[in-house]
Amino acid sequence: MSDLEVDLVCVGFGPATAGFLTTLARNPDLESRVMPGMPLQVVCYERADDISFGVSGLVTRARGIRASLPDLDTANIPMSAPVRQEKLVYLADPRATGRRSPALGLADRFLQTLNAPGHSIELPYIPPFLRKHGGLVMSLGQFLQFAGGQLMASGAVQIWPGMPVAQAIIEDGRVCGVRLTDQGVDRQGKPEAGYMPGMDVRALLTVVGDGPVGAVGRQLEEAFGWPQGHEQREWALGMKMVVELREDSGLQPGTVLHTFGYPEPEIFGFLYAQPDRIATVGIFVPSWFRSPVRTAYRLLQHFMLHPYLWRSLRGGKLRSWGAKSLRESGRRGEPLLAGEGFARIGEGSGSTNVLTGSGVDEAWTTGVQLAEAVTELLRAGKPLDRAHLEPAYLRRRRGSWVEQEARIAERARDGFHLGFVPGLLGMALAGFTQGRFGLSGAPKPMPALHEYASPEWPEIPYDGQLLVSHQDALLMGGKVQAPPGYADHVRFQDHDACARCGTKLCVEMCSGQALTRGAQGAPAFDREKCVHCGACLWNCESHNLVFQAGAGGLHSSEN
Repeated sequence: MSDLEVDLVCVGFGPATAGFLTTLARNPDLESRVMPGMPLQVVCYERADDISFGVSGLVTRARGIRASLPDLDTANIPMSAPVRQEKLVYLADPRATGRRSPALGLADRFLQTLNAPGHSIELPYIPPFLRKHGGLVMSLGQFLQFAGGQLMASGAVQIWPGMPVAQAIIEDGRVCGVRLTDQGVDRQGKPEAGYMPGMDVRALLTVVGDGPVGAVGRQLEEAFGWPQGHEQREWALGMKMVVELREDSGLQPGTVLHTFGYPEPEIFGFLYAQPDRIATVGIFVPSWFRSPVRTAYRLLQHFMLHPYLWRSLRGGKLRSWGAKSLRESGRRGEPLLAGEGFARIGEGSGSTNVLTGSGVDEAWTTGVQLAEAVTELLRAGKPLDRAHLEPAYLRRRRGSWVEQEARIAERARDGFHLGFVPGLLGMALAGFTQGRFGLSGAPKPMPALHEYASPEWPEIPYDGQLLVSHQDALLMGGKVQAPPGYADHVRFQDHDACARCGTKLCVEMCSGQALTRGAQGAPAFDREKCVHCGACLWNCESHNLVFQAGAGGLHSSEN
């Protein structure tokens, strides 16, 4: 198969790549260097089967998005609304089933003596770093569909969904483009009838925006290393549901709830009310939650059943469901941003801010910054090599609000390794002192199953509408696709190492129950259930799991 030559190739279509391409497309006069006399040749490959399958309901201040799209009208984007009301809520444990420190136990008992409505308290003050007042509630899937539709209509770029990128092409220390995934193979990757090797797409610059667990981003980290003092240590799994509310739910569009304290102290939650009686409700399960029984779906159901939330969710209906991993090391998890032939943008570039609880706007802005740098160099007739691209890109990124707020948040989460209350104090210290002070602690080992006192949670009262089994959520909350002709994207290198693993965290954290305990030591993988969240990757403590590029996953534009 012959190679394809382009000026720019993008890996992944998320908010960062959308920002990059939106900015670049506004320069239609830029001339191609691989096809002189023609417009710039730009192509983007996305793993999912459509560009609208981003898994996240979100609230954002939208500073970068609005700067790029000053005429943005939320009426043109379904499930979008301005933030009109915002609350920070502590959720007490209504049944005393969770793990509570003495301090939290005292707080819960105090609320009981006050007969607090909904076993909760709405705090009278929201820290400035957490506020989203004046921002937007959106569906990431709908926003990407909006942005992608405009891009494809412009004709300035080509976006190819359903085309996973297997790897970057690295020659003599330079990234020369990407290789697409082989098709027409069996689950082990062996050629079958209709075999078609992945095409090589060669480019002057490869823009990598493939998210927190993208195969190409991780390949570059392994090949080129990390800047001194940087590492990817903190993760989280975000899981949420899109719910059709009953008519008298009491939730007005633009209502934002930030919660903490339940179902476990370490788990933060959210609820965003959207137009047309829709709400997104979800939780974040962080890597510093030291529990070997941390199935996110079960925790999400208990979260929704908390009296404070259930009074609004009761009688609702599941419309969509999804999960994704998040990189939570922030700036300390920032890899090499620009090298020979490549640049990193978005969440995989360390842009997520764990203090403000924001990532989409930051990711979009990093894409805009790279596009401005690329445009500057192309207009000046300069090469897109590291010597020219790195200073042009980093000058914009280091001088922006993304960098300023990332530095404030750099140590904000370290206190959680000391406990939940020290973690909250550490966040407050970092936020109110502009990052000058905080609390820190070293990560603790995961307790073995026999060492862990698991809470005795009550049974979930399934109603067949909103409270449904894990497997029913896969059927009702979207469409899980695993097209034939591709190799399994999850595999285990050493089955004996799996047999020696007692906790099997990869199985416990699997969002779609695609991993189960296998008879031969290694977990069994059913890709018909895999939603590509990547939680198995960072929950494999022996680093024995291989997570490759793959097609399919959970598909719902309402995500």
